[in-house]
Amino acid sequence: MSVEFSEETHRNMISRIHRTTGRELADWLRTVDEGPSLVRFEEKLSWLRGAHELSYGQAKAIIHEYDLRRAARKRG
Repeated sequence: MSVEFSEETHRNMISRIHRTTGRELADWLRTVDEGPSLVRFEEKLSWLRGAHELSYGQAKAIIHEYDLRRAARKRG
């Protein structure tokens, strides 16, 4: 079951990624991009959490941001 975050909550979580994980957001986005070719959001979320010991909220924010940026590239 997925917990929905508001856009404000998402932005707040993204702004704290470096402080809470020790890695820049760009590093995390590259990690997702270079990771396994998973299709479903929950699959990507589970992989990121398990492979990198992130909290549910951290992983969800990273995957959501990755998907937002990927969609923007396709539109642009």
